[in-house]
Amino acid sequence: MSSTLCFDFGNTRKKVAVFEGDTIVKTLVLQDDTCETIRSLIAAYRPKRSILSSVINHNPEIETILKDTTRFHLLNHLSKLPITTPVGKPETIGADRLAIAAGGVHFYPGKNLLLIGLGTCITTNFVNKYKELVGGSISPGLEMRLKSLQYYTAKLPLIMPKTDLPLIGYDTETNILSGVILGMAYELDGFITAYAEKFDNFNVVLTGGDLQHLASHMKSRIFADPELLFKGLYAISEVNNA
Repeated sequence: MSSTLCFDFGNTRKKVAVFEGDTIVKTLVLQDDTCETIRSLIAAYRPKRSILSSVINHNPEIETILKDTTRFHLLNHLSKLPITTPVGKPETIGADRLAIAAGGVHFYPGKNLLLIGLGTCITTNFVNKYKELVGGSISPGLEMRLKSLQYYTAKLPLIMPKTDLPLIGYDTETNILSGVILGMAYELDGFITAYAEKFDNFNVVLTGGDLQHLASHMKSRIFADPELLFKGLYAISEVNNA
């Protein structure tokens, strides 16, 4: 069974998922994007295919390594996708959002979808039942909000996120957690309500690293899939690396 390496280089973390066939067998957080790191992954898993979704200025030399050793694809707006992008400037759509959209239509066909990525930024990505990525929104993510409170104030500390938190904060830490995490949950519930009023046959899918902190506090009916982006990358790789 052939292996595929799916790389996701975000603003906060560089990650890779190892697929055996169409199944994820391992996910790894990379310390860097040096040539040595990429070569060690290739030696360990001997992939037949690879794909990179990057929203950062990554090390360009790794593309050459992946091209020389695998069937490699760099995700961009010219990639063959299971969606269309009828927006003003499709070339400005982040690779991560394209991957999430591709994963959404693959696993939830024939539905209007609101796909919410919980990473460095919160992205809402609306894909209609005709497989058109219409657009969405971008706002600061959990870590960005927590860090901004410390950065822009004289005395507020940097607080680490927790899942168990009160509605009414009783000290500085719980006040911040209530305001940031519950505030994000209410924000997303508001978006979901607004979309639901406009579209029928409607599914909401949450994904991303901060899923664990948000999902339990939301009132809306949602599907949670932490690996949706990687699954979308695999589906795109299968088409573009055939």
